[in-house]
Amino acid sequence: MRPEQQVPRNALVWIIITMFTLVAPHVGRIPLWILGLYAIAVFWRIMVYSGRWSFPGRWVKVALTLTCFSGTFFSFGTLIGLEPTVALLLAAFALKLIELVNRKDGYVLLFLGYFLCITEFLFSQDIPIALYSLLNVTLITTGLVALNQPGQHRFNFKTIRLPALMLLQAFPLMLVLFFLFPRIGPLWTVPLKSLTAKTGVSDFMKPGDISNLSQSDEVAFRVQFEGEIPSREDMYWRGLVFSRLVEGAWTSLVYYEIPVRERREKPVTTDGEPVEYSVIMEPTQQNWLFSLRYARPLGRGVMRAPDYRLFLPIEMEDEYQYRVRSWPDTVLDRELSDWRRRTELALPEDTNPRTRQLGVELRRSAADDRAFVDTVLRKFNQEPYIYTLQPPTLGEDAMDEFLFETRRGFCEHYAYAFVVMMRAAGLPARVVAGYQGGEINPVNRTVIVHQFDAHAWAEVWLEGEGWVRVDPTAAVSPDRIEWGLEQAVSGEGTFLAGSPLSPLRFRSVAWVNTLRLRYDALTYQWQKWVIGYEGERQYNFLQKLLGEVSGWNFVVVLLGSWLLVLLPVALSLLSKRTIRRLSPAEKQFVSFCNKLAKAGISRAPSEAPGDYSRRVVRLHPSMAPQVTQISALYNELAYADAGLSAARRADLLEQFARAVRGLKMPSKHQGASE
Repeated sequence: MRPEQQVPRNALVWIIITMFTLVAPHVGRIPLWILGLYAIAVFWRIMVYSGRWSFPGRWVKVALTLTCFSGTFFSFGTLIGLEPTVALLLAAFALKLIELVNRKDGYVLLFLGYFLCITEFLFSQDIPIALYSLLNVTLITTGLVALNQPGQHRFNFKTIRLPALMLLQAFPLMLVLFFLFPRIGPLWTVPLKSLTAKTGVSDFMKPGDISNLSQSDEVAFRVQFEGEIPSREDMYWRGLVFSRLVEGAWTSLVYYEIPVRERREKPVTTDGEPVEYSVIMEPTQQNWLFSLRYARPLGRGVMRAPDYRLFLPIEMEDEYQYRVRSWPDTVLDRELSDWRRRTELALPEDTNPRTRQLGVELRRSAADDRAFVDTVLRKFNQEPYIYTLQPPTLGEDAMDEFLFETRRGFCEHYAYAFVVMMRAAGLPARVVAGYQGGEINPVNRTVIVHQFDAHAWAEVWLEGEGWVRVDPTAAVSPDRIEWGLEQAVSGEGTFLAGSPLSPLRFRSVAWVNTLRLRYDALTYQWQKWVIGYEGERQYNFLQKLLGEVSGWNFVVVLLGSWLLVLLPVALSLLSKRTIRRLSPAEKQFVSFCNKLAKAGISRAPSEAPGDYSRRVVRLHPSMAPQVTQISALYNELAYADAGLSAARRADLLEQFARAVRGLKMPSKHQGASE
């Protein structure tokens, strides 16, 4: 192999560094054997470079490839999905390093590195990941630069300077492309879904589900209101409506189970002042959205179900932003259809007999339906029921055990028991799951709703009032609704017990809390203006910029922006070019070359002065004395400059100039024929 085709040691070191920075963000989602493969690949490549081992043969390559495919399949149970696909790409990167022979292989490996860098955005698009990806792009580009520096047999950290400068120069152009280039959907669809479960409210509810969810400090969504922020006790973020109780679990109605005439939302007359706000939801791999009571979306894409919840036609794999207008005081379903009434009254006949009997008895002692609701809430409030994040495990008749034996439960226990008693007494009722409250960020006046704000409550249908929200938890633990979960369970010390280092546990430390809130405000702006900059938002921006979004206007602005960005870069590069002035000896030698060129003997760009003089003598022997003298004088002036005195140098320059002027040229015809 020619030396110029070999991979320089400097480039090899940068490639190995890039390997580990590329795999680092995926460590939590790939099997550990891939990290072992990386260590083996690096060791093997070092042994090959030192001459102790050889490159793998064909059958070894086949065996390694099959092992990686088999390992991926047994680790994930499938080869289809984001995690298995990324794992295979990472494994391919390691295997390619083992057979890295020449610079061409290095190019393939580093271009694969660019692709691997992009895959991290399939899982997260947060600010730290974006900054880390810039680091990876810099390192990959450094590897490319090092590949084009043959002869670098030592690791040189300064190699990173040029790639860093190149990326800085490209940054303004990147901004122009980001803001102006239209968001065009891909020409293909990648049907790969993440295998990692996302934290969030599930589409079914059993006792203990929401209490487990409330151990997480992850952000569920962020909200920004147009006007005043509602009080905490009014912020019930409605997400799922559970109308069916099957085998001890509450579930939502499936679309095809709803009669055709019931699938559309009934006409509603809005009452009171609306509340307008925008929501940025974290990815959940589900399709339901969260909003205050009776919400109407202000953009396209969001749909409404007949039970007045919002949803998307597809599952959310990325952060999603939507704008909503809600009327919390509006009466919903002033009249109930027969099908809806039967659905919201249905109860399994063979479970929780004591709870159902209690509901019937309490209804008999109440004057009306509203009084019955108040009686049940008063029972929760006055009797020794405990609100806890650590409720005991319940058996088959879960509500009987909860109401009459353990008396310890979380919000889902109280909502569950309340709805069972309502239905047993003949009142249509259902469980609603979502979030309650949220933390107001004073930096940017957004409401941060965490997973530990997950909550379940009930809706009861009352004659003339429609669906009315009733929260049994408020009767047991008013602090939960007014102050939040942390205050409500402060006595038992279970708040975020599994996350001892969560910043939310240090809200009493002023500087820690300030940093947390400022970072969250920065994250919100990032989600809103970077991740959410697409579709309607980009169109509105271009409309403000161009007045009228037309093809011609767009091309002019885009090209003009490129010119404004690239022109300063070009001028800065040109200004750094230094034009070296020719010395007197070099000027005379150029004159010598020009005279010979007129006679048809041109000097090649890479031809040394001595080689050129010898070629002239070979072609025109009659010029040998003159050319030899000129060549000798030039060599002495050019290469012995340090040992020449000023007088000697002046004398040689005069002789050199006289020899060049007196050069007798051969005829052009003679030069051409020879």
